Amino acid sequence: MPSGTSEHDLTGLLQAWRAGDEKALEKLTPLVYAELHRAAGSYMAGERTEHTLQTTALINEVYLRLGAFQQIDWQNRAQFYGICAQLMRRILVDFARSRRSQKRGRGVASLPLQEAIIVSREPDAGLIALDEALTELASKDSRKCRVVELRFFAGLSAKETAVVLQVSVETVMRDWRLAKAWLVRHIEQQKSDEA
Repeated sequence: MPSGTSEHDLTGLLQAWRAGDEKALEKLTPLVYAELHRAAGSYMAGERTEHTLQTTALINEVYLRLGAFQQIDWQNRAQFYGICAQLMRRILVDFARSRRSQKRGRGVASLPLQEAIIVSREPDAGLIALDEALTELASKDSRKCRVVELRFFAGLSAKETAVVLQVSVETVMRDWRLAKAWLVRHIEQQKSDEA
C-alpha cells in the first residue's frame, strides 16, 4: 500500500464503492494495483515462459470480475485481497482448463510442492490438479484451503494471511505445512488411481 494510505482509507473507499460511488473505485485502483501486480507476478514467475496469459492481463481480468462483488459489505483490506486471491485462482484454473481442452491426449503431470511455490512440468495440468485438490481440501478444512489461496494465489506473507484469517502467524504456518503435505498426498493418490 502506498505510503500515506491507511487501512482505514482503503476500507472507506471499498465501502464508498459499495454504496455506488464510482469515483471511489477510480481512487482505489492505484492503491491496490501494485500489491495485486506483485501477487500475480509471483505466481506467473512459476509458469512457463511462453505462457500466453500475462501478469497485467490477469490483473485486468480480476478488475473486470470484481464488479460482481461490489455489493459485498467490505470490512477491510484483507477481505479485499482474499477475494482477489480467489478470483486469480478461478481465472488461472479456467485458463488452464481452456488450454488443456485444446490439447487432447495429455495426462495430468505430477505436482511437486516447494516452500512458497507450486510447480509442475505441465503447469496447466498441474494447476487443474491443484484446483481439484484444493476443492477437496476446502470440503475437509476450509481454513487450510484459504491459507493456500492467500499465500499462493494472492502472494500474501504469513503475517498478511494471519490478518486476513484473523488467526496467529503460527497457526498460518502450521496450516500451510499441513495443507502442502495433504495436497501432495492427495495429488499423488489421484495420479496413482489414474495410472
